[in-house]
Amino acid sequence: MNQKPSSIAQLSARRLLAAVSAAVLMLLTLANPASAHSIDESIIYLDVTDRAMAGRVELSIDSVREVFGYELETAGEELLAELEPNLDELQGYAAEHLSIAVDGQELDIEFDTLDILSERAGSEDINFVQLGFDVIGYDGSRSFDVNFDPFFDEIDGRTGVLVIENDLGAGIYDNGETVLVTFDSDTRTRSIDLDDTSSWANFTASVGLGVDHIKTGPDHVLFVLVLLLPSVLMFSGRWFPQASFGAALWRVLKIATMFTVAHSVTFTLAGLGWLPLPPSKLVEAIIAISIALAAIHNIKPIFPNKETWLAFGFGLFHGMGFASLVEGLDVSRSTQLISLLGRNVGIEIGQAAVILAGFTALFVLRRTRFYLSILNGASIVMAVVAIGWMIERLAEIELGINDVVEPALALPRAFWIVGIATAAAAAVYFVEQKADRLLPIGPDTDDETERELVNA
Repeated sequence: MNQKPSSIAQLSARRLLAAVSAAVLMLLTLANPASAHSIDESIIYLDVTDRAMAGRVELSIDSVREVFGYELETAGEELLAELEPNLDELQGYAAEHLSIAVDGQELDIEFDTLDILSERAGSEDINFVQLGFDVIGYDGSRSFDVNFDPFFDEIDGRTGVLVIENDLGAGIYDNGETVLVTFDSDTRTRSIDLDDTSSWANFTASVGLGVDHIKTGPDHVLFVLVLLLPSVLMFSGRWFPQASFGAALWRVLKIATMFTVAHSVTFTLAGLGWLPLPPSKLVEAIIAISIALAAIHNIKPIFPNKETWLAFGFGLFHGMGFASLVEGLDVSRSTQLISLLGRNVGIEIGQAAVILAGFTALFVLRRTRFYLSILNGASIVMAVVAIGWMIERLAEIELGINDVVEPALALPRAFWIVGIATAAAAAVYFVEQKADRLLPIGPDTDDETERELVNA
């Protein structure tokens, strides 16, 4: 029995509202604030595992300039070159003003690296010197004492903070802003107790890191978008609009999930050291090539309706790139396995968020005469971007591609782009519908009720 046009419209509206709401919620959960440094603070970052402890001390260039009398009038690489002749003096000062003790026994701290961190706060450039170190003789103890007091005696009002940047046992990864304890001239020693250790904390934090990889990985987002573009179509000699919203969405989610399964295999094998990793630049170049090939496949399908297996094949290479997330971490096998599992789950959640965010606009547009041009044009642009990435990674040069791509994918800007695109797509659809210019759905659709729903 045929449905009434009003009920069909209501059903379509409910589907549209549900999809947009899900996309909005996903995008909002992906947003997080940026961190910042203060020139009044010195910072100690610690990486703690069940086998090792390392970290870095960050000292503001303003404080270094004032205390040591260095001119330091440059920034970036030039600033680093100015500091390098004074490396021994800087490391010696940091060693005098940092100590870590376990059960009253002070551990040896060996400084070994020098780098520069530059940030911008409003109109002011803020630069920090970074002095990396390893803690010798650390036995995995979760309780220890830290003494930290750089510049406290030389400059009034100077303070210090301690940040646990990585602690797999407590599920902390890449934490750059949450301060554990503070130091000042009256409180220079703090007792640290890292007793919040659990597999669940490790897993949930790893999920968050996997989601964050989607936010901060433009190549991964671009690959998901390449898969998303043809998901609202079906191929039978040429591209036709998909009939069913649910079937099209399920199809692209299956493709993305197969991609996750594939990269989980190589990600896990490489992360556990069972699969030798090729040079990083080669892996990253292959990832870029996979994006270009997938985009070209959108324009001229080589394996039509077999995108699931294409995603699986490309995912094997992407997994090698993801393995760098855990490469070099000195942790136990069980801890690493939990971390790998959580990160894969987080990556899948992030992929689903990208798909849900963009799918509605594409589904609404799919029956308009403009969609094939959008598919081809967007695929060409993404192929060019991916080829540019490949050149950058193989030749180790900077073409500025990320400077163009990343702002468009950054939150919350991406949220507004998706919202505007969805509203524009709806407007175009209704104009084309009124002019009776909507394209027919796929030729092999037998469900008459679904056909009526799509033609409504």
